[in-house]
Amino acid sequence: MNLYPGAVPSQLSDLPAGSVDQTRATLRLMCKLVRQFKTDTGIRTLAQQLTRDLQSKAFSDELRVLQNFARDRIRYVRDVRDVETVQTPVRTLEIGSGDCDDKAVLLAALLESIGFRTRFQAVGLSGQEYSHVLAEGYDPIKRSWVPLECIVPGAEPGWFPQGVTRSMFAHV
Repeated sequence: MNLYPGAVPSQLSDLPAGSVDQTRATLRLMCKLVRQFKTDTGIRTLAQQLTRDLQSKAFSDELRVLQNFARDRIRYVRDVRDVETVQTPVRTLEIGSGDCDDKAVLLAALLESIGFRTRFQAVGLSGQEYSHVLAEGYDPIKRSWVPLECIVPGAEPGWFPQGVTRSMFAHV
């Protein structure tokens, strides 16, 4: 019996965790993965299945349902100690776990697959280097970007962490 799980996530380990350069590199990789996987038929089918019971053009509800899926159905697991890793959205679904960037990539790919514009926001809390990232979806009815936190239990669309002292954005 082969216990090795197969494909491993891409990883960026040559820069200090949380540094500006490492954060930019991670955000670039995250955007690349979303662009690559937003047309994956499995990703699109999952997004359609998760939102099928909603009314047509209920964009706020679509954001909420897909955020809740990534937040509640994918277990949060930290990266390898001192190594930044980023998984594909398919890998995150296969293993059912990932850290904030893995969950954000999955959420953004799901949203993009059903027509949403997305971006990522890396944040530093209380003067720290960049330590967290979340996806944001553009609500075309409200004409605004909506933060979609995926690791804080019960966080609803629009919730944003307190104590943010720095932000870096990357549009998909």
